Amino acid sequence: MVPALRYLGRVCGRARGGFPGGFSAACEPWLLCQGGRRASTSSFDVVIVGGGIVGLASARALILRHPALSIGVLEKEKDLAVHQTGHNSGVIHSGIYYKPESLKAKLCVQGSALIYEYCTQKGISYKQCGKLIVAVEQEEIPRLQALYERGLQNGVQGLRLIQQEDIKKKEPYCRGLMAIDCPYTGIVNYRQVALSFAQDFQEAGGSVLTNFEVEDIEMAKESPSRSEDGMKYPIIIRNTKGEEVRCQYVVTCAGLYSDRISELSGCNPNPRIVPFRGDYLILKPEKRYLVKGNIYPVPDSRFPFLGVHFTPRMDGSIWLGPNAVLAFKREGYRPFDFSARDIMDTIIKSGLIKLVFQNFSYGVNEMYKACFLSATVKHLQKFIPEITVTDILSQVTTTVAFAEVQLE
Repeated sequence: MVPALRYLGRVCGRARGGFPGGFSAACEPWLLCQGGRRASTSSFDVVIVGGGIVGLASARALILRHPALSIGVLEKEKDLAVHQTGHNSGVIHSGIYYKPESLKAKLCVQGSALIYEYCTQKGISYKQCGKLIVAVEQEEIPRLQALYERGLQNGVQGLRLIQQEDIKKKEPYCRGLMAIDCPYTGIVNYRQVALSFAQDFQEAGGSVLTNFEVEDIEMAKESPSRSEDGMKYPIIIRNTKGEEVRCQYVVTCAGLYSDRISELSGCNPNPRIVPFRGDYLILKPEKRYLVKGNIYPVPDSRFPFLGVHFTPRMDGSIWLGPNAVLAFKREGYRPFDFSARDIMDTIIKSGLIKLVFQNFSYGVNEMYKACFLSATVKHLQKFIPEITVTDILSQVTTTVAFAEVQLE
């Protein structure tokens, strides 16, 4: 129970002030198991802030393990899973990239197996189309071999180091000197998975409140008038309309706003969020035959991104990208979306300057590729020489990801 709750979200605990005696729920999460009741729509034992896939998975896990608890999910949008969950490449990663023995490595390897099992159980479509991580330059081969060893240490199933002839068998139009074959990598529509989590949660008795944008979290100073519960639900969560929800415990899973919501709950906002926009190009339908599965470059450990890759989608389309450019709004999916507050927070509160200096050349290159289609296509041609500028659809699909930057 302890590790499960610690990693369900960014913070799990009482709002500002903590528990009497100074304990936090992150230290004593077993307290969530004590009793509970079926609360009214305005009071819950546990409230989860954020209706994306992390918040909904957390809510589902809690209510299935502790059905006596009343649990509510608060989501600021009118629909669930419309931001990070609904704006990503949809890849089910195998766990090859992460440091051995790290929590990320363990969760990715275990999680990929669990997501396949869950999708099969629920009848959610997915494709286990595999992935090639391809070295196209001689200097990339040592990094590729080190990545292969890391994958073996992480327990990733079915990994193989393959040569040029086997690359051609897997991806006939792909050129490369050597590659890692990851057969268990797949693709899925994560929003569909998240909505299935929400259905499981609600069928088990959980409540979902949409159009509830959290503006403040505080400890109640007195019992609400005419309340039978007294101070049983001492945390007050208010939205931008002045409406309130009360609870005993809060789990925050707020995606691109996780630092701000953490701060509202009385916890440390670090590391701060710095938003990056990723632009994907779409291959013309008549050229989809060029790509069968995921094709990735060998990552450069000096930079915090995986690089431009080829990604099949569940609808049959092929995405090419993404680049990674600083976004001017946390949930800005178009190039000119802008938020003055988000920009000021990025400049003043985050470690952006340090990030820029550490990755200056990479950042300039990404900006160049964002401005000139031919530059992106030239990079793609390292892997599939047959692709030309005319093979790319003019529309661009955008996603917003984030880097967490720790302040000095």
